[in-house]
Amino acid sequence: MSEIAVLVGSLRHDSINRKFAEALERLAGDRMKFTYADLASLPHYNEDLWANVPESVTRLKAVVDGADAVLMVTPEYNRTFPGVLKDAIDWGSRPWGKSSWGGKPVAITGTSPGVIGTAIAQHHLRTSMVAVGTAVMGQPELYYAYKAEHFDADGQITDKATKDYLETWIASFADWIAKTGK
Repeated sequence: MSEIAVLVGSLRHDSINRKFAEALERLAGDRMKFTYADLASLPHYNEDLWANVPESVTRLKAVVDGADAVLMVTPEYNRTFPGVLKDAIDWGSRPWGKSSWGGKPVAITGTSPGVIGTAIAQHHLRTSMVAVGTAVMGQPELYYAYKAEHFDADGQITDKATKDYLETWIASFADWIAKTGK
C-alpha cells in the first residue's frame, strides 16, 4: 500500500476540494493510505523562521518525507493556485539540501463549479512542482467540474460515469507511483 501525502489547497470548512480528495481516497481503497497535511496552521514562508522552526512546518515536512507520493488537490483562485500551497512548496523545499520534494511522484488535480475545473491553477502548480524536483504525473489530467448531484450526503460518488473515470485516474496514479517511486 502506498503512503500518500495529501495537500488540499482550500482551507474552507465545507471545501469541495477536500470532499473531492476524500472521494478519491475512498476509490483508492487498499492501494493507498492518505495522510492529509495540515496547511491551515502553516505560516507564510519566511526564511527568518528557520531559527526557530514552527511546529507546523516540521509536521508538513514529516508528512511529505514519510510518503511514497504526493496528491495535490487545488482550487483555482484568480487563475492560479492558492498561496497556502505555495507556502507548503516553499517550506518543503528548504532548508537547502533537505528538500522534502526531490524525486517524489506527484499527482495534481482539483475541482471547481466552473466548466474547466481548475485547469489553469493545475498548470501553474505543475510548473512549481517540476521546479522543486518532483516527478509530476502528466497524463491523464483531471479537471473536474464539481457537480453536487454526483455525490450523496456521505460524499460517496453516485454518478457511474464519474466514478468510473475517477477510478481510472486513481489507477493511473498508482501506476505512476510504481514507475517513478523510490
